[in-house]
Amino acid sequence: MVSSPGHARGAFADAAPVFAALGDETRLRIVAHLCREGPASIARLTGSADVSRQAVTKHLRALEDAGLVRSDRDGRECIWRLQTRRLAQVQRYLDQISLQWDGTLQRLRVFVESSD
Repeated sequence: MVSSPGHARGAFADAAPVFAALGDETRLRIVAHLCREGPASIARLTGSADVSRQAVTKHLRALEDAGLVRSDRDGRECIWRLQTRRLAQVQRYLDQISLQWDGTLQRLRVFVESSD
């Protein structure tokens, strides 16, 4: 399913903050941790990182701004969890790019083989 160019531009603009957020190694590690271990407090996330609590909090806010995580209060702690719907949206954008790339490669293959 290939969308119109205008729709694709809007979709990719919507996905850009997610890719920007995931472009940081620490944030990518936090997302990987939440994928692997499930919801976690800042204390648990800090325990598996080589960064301070304040740095983890800053990274979580960036991920939250991109729509990738959200927090819920559990007593005195904030528990952070992935927003899987947002990840699924980004996966669809990557699938669309992959389909377009496959089409481009197929056209190149046909062109090269017809030139022989």
